[in-house]
Amino acid sequence: MTSEFELSDDTPVYVISVAAQLSGLHPQTLRAYDRLGLVSPGRTAGRGRRYSLRDILILREVQRLSQEEGINLSGIKRILALESADQRSRLLLAEMHAEISQLRAELESTRAVAARLARLLRRRGDGAALVPVRSSGAAAGGLPPAAISPAESAGPAGAASRAAPGEVSAATDSD
Repeated sequence: MTSEFELSDDTPVYVISVAAQLSGLHPQTLRAYDRLGLVSPGRTAGRGRRYSLRDILILREVQRLSQEEGINLSGIKRILALESADQRSRLLLAEMHAEISQLRAELESTRAVAARLARLLRRRGDGAALVPVRSSGAAAGGLPPAAISPAESAGPAGAASRAAPGEVSAATDSD
């Protein structure tokens, strides 16, 4: 059971004064970074800023890039956008890898079933074989033409229909 009080790294809980202390920046700097779009904190109903742990970490990174690397705020904004895009791409790639793994497992399962069916048909020994259905309309209630007995394919005049495998004869096609 999940509680409504569970917190994640993205839960906006810190007021601006606490966020400023945790990030080592002045509250006015946090407001400026918000206006510039470097960090976008959550908002309360009264429009007060609430920072998450992830916001605090971003603020620290902005401070580091600015002070230690000498990068201007425009460059930092671009770096943060690229890092965010990279993270989204990595998550998407991980999801795709998981889906490919699932599809491979399903394909292997399908191949195993097909091999088992082929072995069963070979064991029957009565000449039964898998016949591909090439026509969109199937004869005799949905059965492929090879599954229709000669008596059933005799048609209304009693003459046997001579359809090639995968084709529907004119006698059954008009039904």
